[in-house]
Amino acid sequence: MKLNSTWPILKSYADENLNCIAMPIGGIGTGCVSIGGRGNLRDWEIMNKPAKDSLIESRFLLTGRCLFALYTEAGDSKDTRILEGVIPPPYEGSHGLGGELPGSPRFRDCSFHCAYPFAQICLSDPACPIDVRIETFNPLIPNDVDSSSVPICVMRFVLRNRTSKRIKASVCGIMRNFIGTNYIEGKPEKNKNIFKRSDSLCGIFMYSEGVDKRSPFWGNMGISTLAKGDITHKIGLKPKSWNVSFLSLWDDFSDDGRLETESGDELLGALAKAVTLPAKSEREITFYITWWFPNRYIWTPVKTKCCDGKCEYDRSEIVGNYYTSVYRDAWDVAEKFVKQAKALEHQTVKFVSTFCESSLPDYVKESALFNISTLKTQTLFRTKDGYFFGWEGCCDNVGCCHGSCTHVWNYEQTTAFLFADIAKKMREVEFKYATDERGLMSFRVNLPLSRAQEFSQAAADGQLGCIAKIYRDWQLNGDDEMLKALWPKVKKALEFCWIKGSWDSDKDGVMEGIQHNTMDVEYFGPNPQMQSWYLCALKCSAEMAKYLGDDKFADRCQKLFENGSRWMDENLFNGQYYEHHIQKPKYVNRKLLPHLMVRMGTKDIDNPIYQLGEGCLVDQLVGQLFAHICDMGYLLNSSNVKKTLKSILKYNSKKDFYNHFNHMRVFTLNDEQALVMCSYPRGNRPKIPFPYFTEVMTGFEYVAGIGMMYEGMIKEGLQVIEAIRKRYDGRRRNPFDEAECGHHYARAMAAYGAVLALSGLWYSAVDRHIKFTPKINRDDFKCFWSVPNAWGSYQQKITKSRMNISIKVSAGQLKLK
Repeated sequence: MKLNSTWPILKSYADENLNCIAMPIGGIGTGCVSIGGRGNLRDWEIMNKPAKDSLIESRFLLTGRCLFALYTEAGDSKDTRILEGVIPPPYEGSHGLGGELPGSPRFRDCSFHCAYPFAQICLSDPACPIDVRIETFNPLIPNDVDSSSVPICVMRFVLRNRTSKRIKASVCGIMRNFIGTNYIEGKPEKNKNIFKRSDSLCGIFMYSEGVDKRSPFWGNMGISTLAKGDITHKIGLKPKSWNVSFLSLWDDFSDDGRLETESGDELLGALAKAVTLPAKSEREITFYITWWFPNRYIWTPVKTKCCDGKCEYDRSEIVGNYYTSVYRDAWDVAEKFVKQAKALEHQTVKFVSTFCESSLPDYVKESALFNISTLKTQTLFRTKDGYFFGWEGCCDNVGCCHGSCTHVWNYEQTTAFLFADIAKKMREVEFKYATDERGLMSFRVNLPLSRAQEFSQAAADGQLGCIAKIYRDWQLNGDDEMLKALWPKVKKALEFCWIKGSWDSDKDGVMEGIQHNTMDVEYFGPNPQMQSWYLCALKCSAEMAKYLGDDKFADRCQKLFENGSRWMDENLFNGQYYEHHIQKPKYVNRKLLPHLMVRMGTKDIDNPIYQLGEGCLVDQLVGQLFAHICDMGYLLNSSNVKKTLKSILKYNSKKDFYNHFNHMRVFTLNDEQALVMCSYPRGNRPKIPFPYFTEVMTGFEYVAGIGMMYEGMIKEGLQVIEAIRKRYDGRRRNPFDEAECGHHYARAMAAYGAVLALSGLWYSAVDRHIKFTPKINRDDFKCFWSVPNAWGSYQQKITKSRMNISIKVSAGQLKLK
């Protein structure tokens, strides 16, 4: 089966590499359904919560959520089969294999081709005269959050008659009305299916008259197709024992590819569309799966630990979903979408094609592009007031670690460059709502926003990183009004460092205090990770203060930066890398202490555990990386920075993990290559170091690898990213889910930084200049770029006599001096 040549393809998978694929399809902040490597729809996460692998498990052959079937008729020969590749092993089960009709015929040959958010699944079988290409996507357009936030899964079936005979064919979508349950909790109650028709669409609309209207699982959904053509349907089945009801549905469709109208209490909606294919011809049939579930509840845990996936969250108040205020219901979603479907598909193709045409290595593009999918999952949501919030990631059936955790979301670069409206809204939450009058920023935001400061605990790296991010976003947007509005709280957040008993009580530019951080513990004393964030925040604050005419504060920040930078090079750099000096705080403010020491950290101020010590930490220069992304130059001695990155590569890199001991979470095994979180090449490992020191997590690896690129260590940095993507190859792990503390982990969106590093892109809307300094393929370089309000491509060609440069704006306006 030929591929759709108008859709870009970055990566192809086949055979065993299909097994772990689950590509999220949905809108930003709307939830999603995922397309599996075989063309199977799985992980229906549309009801305000994650729902991994939540198919009905049954001793009988019942359908789970939704599947599609194909009927063909060529003369006297008829064939009916599920539109998926064959199910891979294992096949064990107490009553045989459960799930979605595993005993039904499928296609023996299957391959998966994608460039997010596009996927093409090619199916063929010698027993079926038609080859099929499934095309699925959801709009994804830089700087257009609304168009990228449609709660829809487009399923297009392109049928190719490979014979010299005329063939009748029909595709049937079979969808269960499971409103009221995500198959983990809740139950349907008085659910209803109706057949609807309008000028543009016809299909089955699914709702409930019995499910509690305040349930997160209450709402509606539907499956529809364009109204023209030979369309038949069922809105239910009459329940019969031994699954005879589904047997009757299969027999009905297999008879002539059409459905006899039927209703019943077993709410399986079926929608079939028939076409005729002349010899060697193609026809396409498109279905739209849409959803509308308005009841998103506040996310505060009612017990403290949520990493085990069993946490219960507060259901006392609904904060809602923004998308359900844009659309009346799931039918309205489909109606509005089809009116602009061609334009939205064209714009998405334009973006992804431009991105894929970059002269960057495919695995760099893959890491950046595929991790954008996190924005389409339950990791990110948008409440009815228009604000965006993020979990750290998603457990199988609940969000993991609430509060738009600052020390995790600091790492991602995707939103600021591709969807500035998301980034700006998150900055507003951080400073306007989460920061109190002392300058303490709750690193987890409780909801509703009237309770934003309720968590009332500060993370040093989270708070300082947010100060750096407001500088980045202001520079990219040129939004002086945003800066002026938030600056008083930004200033307070930095001054919080200088409160007695806080992180820099003696105001010398060095972080000596008790520093809770992204390792979920507190570091005692100066350490490179917090100190590099502090230096970055000081330098950013100096620039912002100077711009706003606050020269006194700018001078203070600059002096602290200079002293802190000099001190770090002279005291923490050990000749190979920067290390942590463990020391008891010089001053302890008993009132402040509970806000600085989170429950998961040490309890003994005099003899703290969970420390870094003399370890070589993989992301110790995270603040320096952020400064490079913002074109701010060096925070530290440049030779020390490069030497540190070389040491990280030398001491933390492992060619395999056969002999590696890890007592915590396992994200690498056997022959895989990776950078471990921390090594102790000089010995002197604390008896109980910070908990994750033996682990591997991609977000931290990206920091090191991208940092290497900024230092000219291009080959080494590329090796880090290539090793990551080899681990997410579809056979070992899902290419669209770089997990950490949960699926679709926000930190992994740091991967977009590699695009910035290799292109050398920086844009200042304040000074109205754009900069490219390619670090790869300089003589013939092309790359995608995106900044707020515009995106396009950059190209340069260098010969002995001249240099040709072009900056193409594909959408929006780029304002330059």
